[in-house]
Formats: sequence, structure tokens, C-alpha cells
Amino acid sequence: MKTPNRDLLVLMKDEGLDKDAMENELEQLNQLLLYFETMDNFCMAHEVFDMNRYKIIHQPRIIQKIINQPELKPFVFICNKN
Repeated sequence: MKTPNRDLLVLMKDEGLDKDAMENELEQLNQLLLYFETMDNFCMAHEVFDMNRYKIIHQPRIIQKIINQPELKPFVFICNKN
């Protein structure tokens, strides 16, 4: 799978890392992000507060449907469960 083109700011304490070690760290970080940035994981980590109907939505299928809308309805909020 092709890694996405992204800008990452990585702060490291070890100044002794050579360029190959740094590239290895960045590749591992990209692999982790590819795994965690899926829609299923996003839907597990978020919930939707619909203040129009006074409901909290937890179902991944409905969350995905709401997220794929071009614009959220007023008073519908996507919140992280953390």
C-alpha cells in the first residue's frame, strides 16, 4: 500500500540517530498511522451528539453516514470519546 503524502513534525531526544535510523522511525510511524486512521477506528473513537433529537449516536454505520455528509446539520456535534 502506498504511504500517503503528509507532513509530520517529529521531536526526538536522541541527537545520535543517523539518517537511516530516522527514516526507519518515520516509516514505522507511517505504518501505525495507516492502521489507526481507518474509518472503523474513527467511528469507535467518536460519538455524535444530535441536539435536535436529544440523542447520542454510537453506531458506527450511522456515524460514518453523518461524517460523509458534505455539511453537518445545525446542533449536531462529533465528539471524541476521550
